[in-house]
Formats: sequence, structure tokens, C-alpha cells
Amino acid sequence: MTGRQPRAPVPPFSYDDAVQKVRMAENAWNGRDPAKVALAYTPDTKWRNRSEFLNGQAEVEAFLARKWATENGYRLIKEIWAHGEDKIAVRFCYEYHNAEGQWFRAHGNENWEFDAHGYMAKRHASINDVTIPEAERLFHWDAPGPRPDDHPSLTELGL
Repeated sequence: MTGRQPRAPVPPFSYDDAVQKVRMAENAWNGRDPAKVALAYTPDTKWRNRSEFLNGQAEVEAFLARKWATENGYRLIKEIWAHGEDKIAVRFCYEYHNAEGQWFRAHGNENWEFDAHGYMAKRHASINDVTIPEAERLFHWDAPGPRPDDHPSLTELGL
């Protein structure tokens, strides 16, 4: 971690710290900048995303570039599920469409583990995609960009 500044909030997490960390991650992912998002992870971060296993920031950045090149109109909402001193569990949904215009809503859970400086060292994600008609979309804000503060949460949307 030499030369890297702490990424607040840092462990041990209070509930409010964990909620803040979740929203920071949501906002970053909604910005869809793979290089910027990858900076939130340790250089040797370990990921499982669906059936893919990634090691290190470079693989994370390449993965995110591929992801956002095909998941058009991507909009994400994350919600805290539980937290510990250096771990956070999250549930999330995101909506996107493919090149043919078919919309999907992905439902998932993530388990995160952070180092002492507040960088994510491990991420385990389980995700399922559901085909939806465009008329059933629920995530409406200008993208890329963060979800507006007044946009409903997953709980408020009944998801």
C-alpha cells in the first residue's frame, strides 16, 4: 500500500460508514469509468463475479471495460444488507439493455472485504439476469452518472 492514501471510511466500519461505502461504490459504478472504479480495490484484489475469477486491478479494469461495452444504459442501485468491522454484504439490482435493445434486470448479492486503508481486497458476487420489457424498467435517471438522492431505493421499489 506504499504511497496510497487511506480511502475513507476505513475499518472498523460503523453502520453509517458501511452505508456510505455502499453508496460510494454505487456512484462509482454508475459513472462507468473502469480505470477510476478499479482504484477502489487493492492492487492484488481477488474477485469472483458470476463464474469469472479476477486477480488484481488490471484484470478488474479490463473486466469492467468489457462489461460496460455490452451492458448499454447501465444503471445500478446497491443497498447494504449487513456489515462487520472490515466486511460489508450488499444486495443490488441493475438494469441494462443489449445491442438488440432487449432490457434486463440483474439481481445480485456481493460480499466485500476491505484492507486497513479502506480498499476492497475481496469481492464475491452472485448475479442473476431477468429479461424485462422496456415498460417495466424502474431505474430512470441520466446515465452515466450517480442515482439522484430522491430516486427510490431497492426497498422502496419493492425489489
